[in-house]
Amino acid sequence: MLYHRASPQRLMSAANALMVAGVLLLLLGISGAYLFERHLAMGSIIAAHALVILGPTALKIGYVMRLLAERKTKLAA
Repeated sequence: MLYHRASPQRLMSAANALMVAGVLLLLLGISGAYLFERHLAMGSIIAAHALVILGPTALKIGYVMRLLAERKTKLAA
């Protein structure tokens, strides 16, 4: 509901930023959980595995926000 009344351009830019952040979180999680696990402490490995879940979640939420922005743009035209 935070972006319900936002302009489609602001919603689209927020969605794009969230999608980029989701991809970066996913890549960071994969690298920490599977590539550098020998060099990390147990807490960091657990956090990296959490990022493997949170990254795609942010990506999916950003994608839905992007679809909403496109829908609002088409309805305004």
